[in-house]
Amino acid sequence: MRTEKNFETDAIRNQMDRTPYSEHSTPLFLTSSFVFDDAEDMRASFAEEKEKNLYSRFTNPNTTEFIDKIVKMEGAESGYAFATGMAAIYATFAALLSAGDHIVSARSVFGSTHTLFTKYFPKWNISTSYFKVEEVDQIEDLIQPNTKILYAETPTNPGVDIIDLEVLSKVAKKHNLILIIDNCFATPYIQKPIHFGADIVVHSATKLIDGQGRVLGGVAVGREDLIREIYLFARNTGPAMSPFNAWVLSKSLETLAVRVEKHCENALKVAEFLENHPKVNWVKYPFLKSHPMHEVAKKQMKFGGNIVAFEIKGGIEAGRTFLNKIKMCSLSANLGDTRTIVTHPASTTHSKLSIEDRMEVSITDGLVRTSIGLEHIDDIISDFEQALS
Repeated sequence: MRTEKNFETDAIRNQMDRTPYSEHSTPLFLTSSFVFDDAEDMRASFAEEKEKNLYSRFTNPNTTEFIDKIVKMEGAESGYAFATGMAAIYATFAALLSAGDHIVSARSVFGSTHTLFTKYFPKWNISTSYFKVEEVDQIEDLIQPNTKILYAETPTNPGVDIIDLEVLSKVAKKHNLILIIDNCFATPYIQKPIHFGADIVVHSATKLIDGQGRVLGGVAVGREDLIREIYLFARNTGPAMSPFNAWVLSKSLETLAVRVEKHCENALKVAEFLENHPKVNWVKYPFLKSHPMHEVAKKQMKFGGNIVAFEIKGGIEAGRTFLNKIKMCSLSANLGDTRTIVTHPASTTHSKLSIEDRMEVSITDGLVRTSIGLEHIDDIISDFEQALS
């Protein structure tokens, strides 16, 4: 009899042990602390001689269940859950870096991650060198004696570029670097960076993992020795995920596969529609054959994801006009929701960057990023069509 279960089954059946009340659905443990049998039980628990919940800033049954699910989905050894995706990214870097260390990162990273690298880490003498996503062959030229981490998102935000995980892994192993991958856009259902050599994978669970725009959350999973350092840092600095959010997110994982497949099915159809529209210059979606890294995407991704980037003819004003004419879809900075969301980075999220800096990460004046939801595909395309007309 086969003992290894499929992704969808594990997502649903991997739960904490039932309490004496024999509940079918995981209960919510809204408690700040836990009690001990006696002085010796308390001493041994704090000395980590036994596994026991001490305080919800450290561990909680709900956060443990959520972490265990992501760990299994990603093929990791251990993990820790955070209040937000940015808390996960910051704590991961802060725990593993020391003053004087150096990071090599893809230039196309989330704006707040870029701010960490350029505004805050330099305060502690931690520097960063960027490589363009299309120039991975030049990564080794950026590595210094003090380089400790190689970091990337794939697919990237907001340009939906793809980076070859095997190439990154080979460079990291050759130079003894810690390879950290932000897998937020793909989710562990679509892509498993650890299988390609990543040491740590981070997620903003706020996005597709929740999938319904309800709660914030982040998680880091990977090598046990590295996660131990991250856990100790987080235990002392306090960016823990709340039990309630962990409970919501763990339930969300039960439907991750079926949701993501529908997201991707809709996204591919939207991308194909846009690719043939006369008012669109270009479209980027990993599973379109026109994507410059289509073959790499097919190699490391099960589906193309739910994010489609495209450029409207007419620049910033055309982008603003498109947003103003949208009727059904939402204008929001979030993504990975059941509802389709559109944003125009040049006039909103990245408007404070110079044109030169925006172009460095492929954010053109007419770029629109859309997170395709679960509405009927005909209604999504109809809204896009009338907004482009």
